[in-house]
Amino acid sequence: MLGDRTFGDASSSDGASSGDTAGGDRPARRALVLVENLSVPFDRRVWQECTTLRDAGWEVHVICPRGTKRDTEPEAEIDGVRIHRYPLRAATGGPAGYLREYGSALWHTFRLARKVGPVDVVHACNPPDLLFLPALWLKRRGARFVFDQHDLVPELYLSRFDRGEDLLYRAVCALERLTYRAADVVLATNESYRDVAVRRGGRRPEDVFVVRSAPDTDRFRPVPPEPELKHGKPHLLCYLGVMGPQDGVDYALRSLAKLRDDLGRTDWHAVFVGGGDTFEAMVELSRRLGLTDHVQFTGRIPDADLARYLCTADVCLSPDPRNPLNDLSTMNKVLEYMVMGRPIVSFDLREARVSAGDAAVYAPANDEAQFAGLIGKLLDDPGQRARMGEIGQERISGQLSWRNSQASLLAAYAAACPDDAPAAPGGPDRAPRRQRR
Repeated sequence: MLGDRTFGDASSSDGASSGDTAGGDRPARRALVLVENLSVPFDRRVWQECTTLRDAGWEVHVICPRGTKRDTEPEAEIDGVRIHRYPLRAATGGPAGYLREYGSALWHTFRLARKVGPVDVVHACNPPDLLFLPALWLKRRGARFVFDQHDLVPELYLSRFDRGEDLLYRAVCALERLTYRAADVVLATNESYRDVAVRRGGRRPEDVFVVRSAPDTDRFRPVPPEPELKHGKPHLLCYLGVMGPQDGVDYALRSLAKLRDDLGRTDWHAVFVGGGDTFEAMVELSRRLGLTDHVQFTGRIPDADLARYLCTADVCLSPDPRNPLNDLSTMNKVLEYMVMGRPIVSFDLREARVSAGDAAVYAPANDEAQFAGLIGKLLDDPGQRARMGEIGQERISGQLSWRNSQASLLAAYAAACPDDAPAAPGGPDRAPRRQRR
């Protein structure tokens, strides 16, 4: 989860409109993107996909929930992308709350899809694994179905609720299988998710495309540090991201208590940027651990403030514990830290190593004492911090850049619509070839 990005503030660009054409006098093809768990353009990955498709000549529509503090309008056209939003109250009260939330989201999605009308591609982003239902309805009307798998919902269920492989777990596994079966093409956020789509989902390898999430380096750039953000301390520590049950903010806070109590380090101030289900609980945990004078919670903040904190930080924290979901997932905060050239302390997770490489140091899984010790070592070694920051920026500008993801996204659309592939950015003579798998 990212800070409160102000994507909608960008000036208008030359996106396709309903009367535009792509490739001569042929009407632009239409893509409908379905999202349930975040508003757009707040959802950075979805917004980057939408603008990539727009630049390739597609007319892009999005159906998503309204935001609470931004993205609140029911209808918007931003940079040539048409966004249709519906009211949605987040689930509370256990499974019954999720049934109400998802039932409402599906009703509004069907309603707005009828309003949008015929489309060539329906692009559904999970969670939940229920959007295959409107996708199937659109498939029967001639659309192709691209499944954009943001999360492994069975692993998310196990990691978030700790209820074991019960009836609800079996239900979410069945919904995932149905979604895989209905899709013409699957987008995976990393190779681990791609392996799941092939192994568990029964998909052909050539129909699964890795489209990594990546920061927009044209808009999210380093800024000069501001020492006053350190609150008079020599060092600033920073956490950016969602605060949910599986995100490890509690691990970070307990590690900071050990840094102070066991290692005798009080030469730091820590800032936690973001919000989520456990925000208030984490503020209370900080109070119980006696960290109130050391730790600051900002909630979600605009891009400009986020950049100020990250570029002032000496060490950034990625405390996601090892669980069935986190070990296979790419953490957006890790990529954000790397863009800003910040060294990272992480638990030893498979995909954390794939993303960060030597831009991070890794504590044994869920070992808070080791996590605290690595923070202390980095605070004492400015040379290593600088080297790790440079490594991170090099990885982002090379193998992890959004340009690579754009090529894979357009290749996936070419596979979904083989008779009429979208053009690559820069002109039709640069259409991407399907990547070797």
